[in-house]
Amino acid sequence: MSPAEENVPPKVAAFFDVDNTVIRGASAFHIARGLWRRDYFTFRDIIKFGYEQSSYLMFGESQEQMDRLREHGLGIIEGWSVAEMTSVGEEVYDELLETRVYPGTKDIIDEHISKGHEVWLVTASPIEIGRMLARRIGATGALGTVAEHVNGFYTGRLDGDFLHGPRKGERVRALAAERGIDLEASHAYGDSLNDRTMLETVGYPCAINPDPKMRKLARERGWPIREFRKRSKSGRRGVLKSSVTGAAWVTIQVARGVKSAVRGLIRGLFRWPRRAPSPGTGNPEAAREL
Repeated sequence: MSPAEENVPPKVAAFFDVDNTVIRGASAFHIARGLWRRDYFTFRDIIKFGYEQSSYLMFGESQEQMDRLREHGLGIIEGWSVAEMTSVGEEVYDELLETRVYPGTKDIIDEHISKGHEVWLVTASPIEIGRMLARRIGATGALGTVAEHVNGFYTGRLDGDFLHGPRKGERVRALAAERGIDLEASHAYGDSLNDRTMLETVGYPCAINPDPKMRKLARERGWPIREFRKRSKSGRRGVLKSSVTGAAWVTIQVARGVKSAVRGLIRGLFRWPRRAPSPGTGNPEAAREL
């Protein structure tokens, strides 16, 4: 190492979880809604993931379920164009995501950027979504789940593991080694225990919009807590912030898609035909309309 290189100060970075930390709700859910509206999903896909969604709600997360979600989710995107996926992400950002960025978190990001810090998004969502979000909010880059693709099309396999839970800390440490980032001087922000290892990796962790378990951990560790939600501070998320988002990001469209589609199907199957009221009964005006 030359004397000039020895005098170069180490880099400082700030690492941000995305869902409910930077973006209100699950970013991949909104991308999936955009894909649904553009006919990327079939009714069979919805029913399949509706089953998985129900299992998660009733019994919680299990490794078996995570494996099924991964298989089903990756199977759906097999053959899809990476360019199309990115294009849909850009459109959905303009349509919806831009208005769901927490102003308070954006102020923190801008402050880090003004100090010359690198800013990285760390998300279980596809890396294409993470990079798009990073570019739109002015961050340095993103770490995300990588779905394998060949010649611009998804193969239906993962390239590595889901960026979820402990993997976040591992990837942050690897990135720091690659880029010469001083983790003791760096910052990390997250809202759930899935972000714990990432926050524990840096010298300055901070909980943003924490769920109950993260809030408890932050208080035990003496970490700062920032609250930017306008709604209840109980930290209740629903399934969209669960690790199911990381396990099979595409499945998060189910919560609303299945509810709407299945409800319509049930109504169609079980609705009895309406009969006109008998003469002399009911509402005369209604009878004339029939």
